[in-house]
Amino acid sequence: MKRSVLVFSLLMYLGFASPVLCASESPIRWESYSKALTAAQKDHKLIFVDIYADWCVPCRIMESNAFADKNTAKILNTRFHPVKLDVDSKDSILCDHKKNTPERCFFDVWELNGVPSFVVIAPSGLTVLTLTQMLEPDELRSLLFQFLEKEKEWISK
Repeated sequence: MKRSVLVFSLLMYLGFASPVLCASESPIRWESYSKALTAAQKDHKLIFVDIYADWCVPCRIMESNAFADKNTAKILNTRFHPVKLDVDSKDSILCDHKKNTPERCFFDVWELNGVPSFVVIAPSGLTVLTLTQMLEPDELRSLLFQFLEKEKEWISK
């Protein structure tokens, strides 16, 4: 027992086992993918999709720092429809108007190759941007502001 606590403590110190905020503890009001698609058609906001996997250490780190940042949460909650999407989920979703599992969307439609990844989707349901990269809170906020600068162009798609 003491050995496992020591190993976990060491992993946390090294950043490999950082605690993850539960969705209910997150300052971001994550929406389901399908609900975000429906809402975006009505209010014309962009959809920001965080694609993660339970086994992904960088995803956990982002959850505990970039997505825990209150300023980032404010931007996502007010200007986007934020969605968390498990790449390993077996659910069916629409990506670029094609019904697939998140994994098939990830590889075949969005042409992504690692997690964490992000997809920005126009209110029409079409993908406008994809990115695979771990981001710090300030990098994520900067990226969100860049997305918003292109918002008018992407919303017309």
